[in-house]
Amino acid sequence: MDKHNHYTKKPNANIRMIIVDDEPIICEGLKQTIDWEQLGVEVVGVAWDGEQALEIVQAEAIDIVLSDIRMDGMDGLELAEQLRNHYPDINMIMISGYEDFEYARRAMRQGVIDYLLKPVNIDELKAVVSKVIERIHEEANTISPEEAELWFMNAIYSKSEFVETELVKQLKKFKGTYRILATQLTEFKLHYGELSADALKRLQDEWTEDIKSALDAAGLGSIFVFTNANLLYTFVYDKHRTLHEKDWNELLQQIAAGWKHDGRIIIAASDCFNDLEQTTVLCEQVWQMLPYHILLPQNESILTMPRCKAIESSRPSIHSYTPPADWATRLSGLLYRQECDEARTMVKTLLAELREHQLLLPELLEIYEEQMTLLRQRLRNNALQFEQNGERQSVDLHQYNSYELLEQLLLDDLHAWLELIRNQSVTKSYWIVEKAMKYVREHYSEDVKASEIAEWLNITPNHFSYIFKQNSGKNFKEFINDVRISQAQRLLASTNDKVFEIADQVGYKEYKYFVSVFKTVTGMTPKEYRAVSAGV
Repeated sequence: MDKHNHYTKKPNANIRMIIVDDEPIICEGLKQTIDWEQLGVEVVGVAWDGEQALEIVQAEAIDIVLSDIRMDGMDGLELAEQLRNHYPDINMIMISGYEDFEYARRAMRQGVIDYLLKPVNIDELKAVVSKVIERIHEEANTISPEEAELWFMNAIYSKSEFVETELVKQLKKFKGTYRILATQLTEFKLHYGELSADALKRLQDEWTEDIKSALDAAGLGSIFVFTNANLLYTFVYDKHRTLHEKDWNELLQQIAAGWKHDGRIIIAASDCFNDLEQTTVLCEQVWQMLPYHILLPQNESILTMPRCKAIESSRPSIHSYTPPADWATRLSGLLYRQECDEARTMVKTLLAELREHQLLLPELLEIYEEQMTLLRQRLRNNALQFEQNGERQSVDLHQYNSYELLEQLLLDDLHAWLELIRNQSVTKSYWIVEKAMKYVREHYSEDVKASEIAEWLNITPNHFSYIFKQNSGKNFKEFINDVRISQAQRLLASTNDKVFEIADQVGYKEYKYFVSVFKTVTGMTPKEYRAVSAGV
């Protein structure tokens, strides 16, 4: 897994600070006098009262507020109270005069980290800020990336016993907003299916880093977990609640546009939420949203719940199309007759019709597998043995995530079926035909029907007729007539039984029909044959 997973500020990231004082010259003096960059601090802005400071805090990710205690409008004490109630993770340093010492004590009770007396000593200020920076970095390292990843993975897989971890307590303390992203790459099997394990790891690292960099730039924390080679979950939190929906949309578009390799990156994004207990439910939600990417226009890559609902309302019902009732039966006939092109056309036509009805890939595969189940039953009825060949493992639709890739996989399966039948038919059909011939020779005097023999052999009548002709060179009716007429010839030559009696003995109930068949097979009538046999 990516070792860059994080849930709070990185230790080497710049600390973001604002300076608040109602005297502009003091604000600018504090900003310009100290080399803040050398300390690892970025002064994001200055404010001249508490209200203006809160506006900046609401719009930016801020780590430190350096504020005077006495100001017109909202003073430092009230600002401290607002920060404690709404942004408890922001560190506040207060500047006060000797006469404001009691104010400073009250400020400390409001969560102020430290305070400095006027006039401000530059070295002392640098020392206090450095101390706060050290504290921020220590908090960033309180929970390891591995622990964050473990928590998120368990949330994805609904293991609620891991909900109240130290990480969760830390996230809850922020009182921010959260969001789940699920991302995957289009046509993954085509572009990346042959990657080695090392190459796949490098791809996933770059994929993760692209998303993380965009989130970092927006001041957002994140945790990453791959649950599939082509499925990356991202837990995003906005501890300051600074991103509005418009900002989110722009950020997601930026991530999608930033993918520079083959295929596109698809992003399914949950709604923002505030209750961490919803994490598992929303992980499931974004997973269910991902298949809708197949119906997005080529220039779209973002799936939100409203977008998925719009797609769902505009497409036909999944029940609006069902395959023909005899589809599997017709395909089994083509397979046994080894009519490869016709069998491929049947499968491609079915998939095209399912695609035309805008079925998602899981829906399409479900209907196709139902037909394959019927086909397996028919093939088993025809004594075909399934081992590994006939029972394909489940399809990974995160990797075969396009109509074209899924179609090619199913056509490859079809080819395997054809090979299986071809290899088994050589011995199986010979055994079946031999058994049928033996049965006919023993029961020729009875009303023997091909359908009854097929049922006895536990195969379909069509398949029985096909393999009988393939192996014997004759259809079943021709063979049974040959057996009966051969027996009739023997009886005509060796007995004095009347012709109509012999006809009945060999299985013909109609005398005229017997004579007709006998003449067709031998070229003479039964009486002529008897006369020749007797030497008359």
